[in-house]
Amino acid sequence: MVRAITIAREYGSGGAMVARLLADRLGWRLLDRDLLNEVARAANVAPAVAERFDERIDPWFHRLVKHALWRGGPDAPISVDNFDLFDAEKMAVVGRKVIEEAARMGNCVVVGRGGQCILHGWPEVFHVFLYAPIEVRKKRVAERRGAGPNLEAVIREYDRLRAAGVRQYFDQQWCNPNLYDLMINTKRGYESAMETILCAAEVKAEVAAH
Repeated sequence: MVRAITIAREYGSGGAMVARLLADRLGWRLLDRDLLNEVARAANVAPAVAERFDERIDPWFHRLVKHALWRGGPDAPISVDNFDLFDAEKMAVVGRKVIEEAARMGNCVVVGRGGQCILHGWPEVFHVFLYAPIEVRKKRVAERRGAGPNLEAVIREYDRLRAAGVRQYFDQQWCNPNLYDLMINTKRGYESAMETILCAAEVKAEVAAH
């Protein structure tokens, strides 16, 4: 029995919409924006701070200072342990705990944040990757945030950051098909993608039984 679904997605492929449709149909909890709020609460920071580091990696110099210089030799005057730092790395660590706890409780749809890696191998979790042609994604993003001359570059950059985060924090390739139970082209629409996921995850009968 599937008790949780993770949704990894290309930017503009409709991951948030498909996940919401799934959560609404199943009556499950949606962990997308709510996940940021949970991380912020657990880390005792403002939600806006959590959002700033969401699906990002820290700059190399920040990582160098944090892990090398501040923890360094006997002459180092500052210790990182003296600071309550919140950065992309801590976002990933706290996010993992929130996602694992949500999966243990069950009945949730997790959007992004490495859920497919964190819950990889969990027998009751179904993993999905959503993608779409670049022209379809450009149209969707333009409808949501407005068109611009560099729209494709913006989309590619979001994808790059998501891929970099999965590589940095989980040592996995974002588009590795072995991470997923199902990969769907959403060009035919969000409802179609949602129905396909329900069928593939074998939860449609469970929904009908309610």
